[in-house]
Amino acid sequence: MLDKNSKIYIAGHNGLVGSAIWNNLKQRGYNNLIGRSHSELDLTDQMAVKRFFDEERPDAVVLAAAFVGGIMANFLYRADFIMQNMMMQCNVIGNAYSHGVKKLLFLGSTCIYPKDAPQPMKEDVLLTSPLEYSNEEYAIAKIAGLKMCESYNLQYGTNYIAVMPTNLYGPNDNFHLENSHVMPAMMRKVYLAKLIHDGNWDAIRTDMNKRPVEGVTGANSNDEILAVLAKYGISDNRVTLWGTGTPLREFLWSEDMADASVHVLLNVDFKDIIGIEKYSSVFYGKTTTGAVDRNNSEGRGGAIPSLGEIRNCHINVGTGKELTIRELSELVVKTVGFEGTVEFDTSKPDGTPRKLIDVEKLHSLGWTHKVEIEDGVRKLFDWYRESLL
Repeated sequence: MLDKNSKIYIAGHNGLVGSAIWNNLKQRGYNNLIGRSHSELDLTDQMAVKRFFDEERPDAVVLAAAFVGGIMANFLYRADFIMQNMMMQCNVIGNAYSHGVKKLLFLGSTCIYPKDAPQPMKEDVLLTSPLEYSNEEYAIAKIAGLKMCESYNLQYGTNYIAVMPTNLYGPNDNFHLENSHVMPAMMRKVYLAKLIHDGNWDAIRTDMNKRPVEGVTGANSNDEILAVLAKYGISDNRVTLWGTGTPLREFLWSEDMADASVHVLLNVDFKDIIGIEKYSSVFYGKTTTGAVDRNNSEGRGGAIPSLGEIRNCHINVGTGKELTIRELSELVVKTVGFEGTVEFDTSKPDGTPRKLIDVEKLHSLGWTHKVEIEDGVRKLFDWYRESLL
């Protein structure tokens, strides 16, 4: 059990979810938090990660760090998506075990589910049919991560929990056009198209200085700025988005995700997910209070065959609600105050047609979302404008 003095390492504490988890824990009075930026600790460096665990000896780990991006990035950087994420996960989870970490929370993504999975997607549909091709590598890495957690629990009696959030958005979101997710990319495109129409070049240059596009900043000429923005479907009072606009998506406010993550970290154990009677009756030996000998049966899962087939122990985290990409664009347009035209380039891929998750398991564990999409889009736009000041 973690207490207010427990040392908690948050990998990815500067990111969208990691920063929100950090703040949530702080608000709850957990102040013994550790974070390292990528420049301070490269999680793909096995020896550097081991040295960090040797020195810090955290009681708990939240693995919120990942190599992420939208549909374009998934197409372009396929090798990076699988290799970078696999290395980070192996290094952090492996060292968490060897250093006796009491609790680990692994953050994945609902892209782990098959492209044509029955909707809403329950945890049990994992690995039942092919994945969406455009993000296959990232999905496979995340599936491997959740399986690592599950397998360590079953073999060594650890307490590693995997949560799979739906599409996230919120403070510290990534608005860089080359590799951002759908909502921040859409919001920035609509905002810049409005500024171009308004002739507000001071605001455009401020935006480009804050987040350059392909190396183009506010110091470039008007024509150079317009040319690079046009490549991303942004022009005077006109925005072009990828696909047909018909795919359905579920969105979760990042601070809600953080609250769900902390709730699971503090209140949910592996035995709660698979059934306390089944788990506790056959698991024996040491728990996660200290490292165990990999070559000694003591501390392992015990009579594994008597457990039957235990799988899909991860937890979906979302709202259980969805809207189309076109409906999202209309919400963004209204929030930004854009009076121009939004077009859809149907020659570009849509990605998975629908990605609604079943959140019954999450609700049964005592948590439900608070921020609805209409309020969330407004909150995100407010944050984005403030980030430019």
